[in-house]
Amino acid sequence: MLGYELLSAYPNIFHFVTTRNGGVSEGSYASFNCSPYCGDDREKVISNQKRLMKTFPASFRQLIIPRQVHGTDICVIDQAFMDLSPDEQQNKLQEVDAVITDVPGYCICISTADCIPLLLYDWESGSVAAIHAGWRGTVQRITSQVLHQMQSLYGSSAENMVATIGPGISVSCFEVGEEVYETFRDKGFDLSRISFWNETTEKHHIDLCEANRIQLLDFGIPEKQIQLSGICTYTQDKEFFSARRLGINSGRILSGIMLI
Repeated sequence: MLGYELLSAYPNIFHFVTTRNGGVSEGSYASFNCSPYCGDDREKVISNQKRLMKTFPASFRQLIIPRQVHGTDICVIDQAFMDLSPDEQQNKLQEVDAVITDVPGYCICISTADCIPLLLYDWESGSVAAIHAGWRGTVQRITSQVLHQMQSLYGSSAENMVATIGPGISVSCFEVGEEVYETFRDKGFDLSRISFWNETTEKHHIDLCEANRIQLLDFGIPEKQIQLSGICTYTQDKEFFSARRLGINSGRILSGIMLI
């Protein structure tokens, strides 16, 4: 597993980013797939999750993994969520692409395989977030929506927050059709900052990492409080899952954060 230097500086949070290695899954899920929603054998996923949870601190209470749909719904892990039955909790996590909490012991996660994973921490309010930002979530500004919900629920201020942008597909590899390019234009993105035209292939490329970083900056988070992994999942597919390389029926990277 990997971690971020920026988040590791805070002793009251635990976080991680999984790689492909160290698990029991096979084929396109080989080997450390911890996502239960991508078609992998259930028992192998459980075995991988148990290996993962052995690394967690003693305060760990529950692993929270939503079923993502490339939308902008946000699940809040609070007392009302904790009071639900396990089945009711699973229902709350359906069609969710971001999770936030200020409750210690709940490890909130998102799964990615080329999309952009973000982890946020507000040290003043003691709250965290995990965000899944594919192009559909990015163009709908899911990161901005999460930041404003943290501000509303916890009083989060930009100057008290740190953010990480994890392994995902790089701009040089993320070739898109004209309709995707135009969707970003229609939503008001400055395409001069987040895209380029490939003369050879005559295709647009979109920088999902930068598009989400801009949302963090626009909220007011200082640049020095944002860390980028710099890892392209498409070119480093031996180490990280890439849906463009392996297909949709393949493993996922799990990015998680927890208040201790």
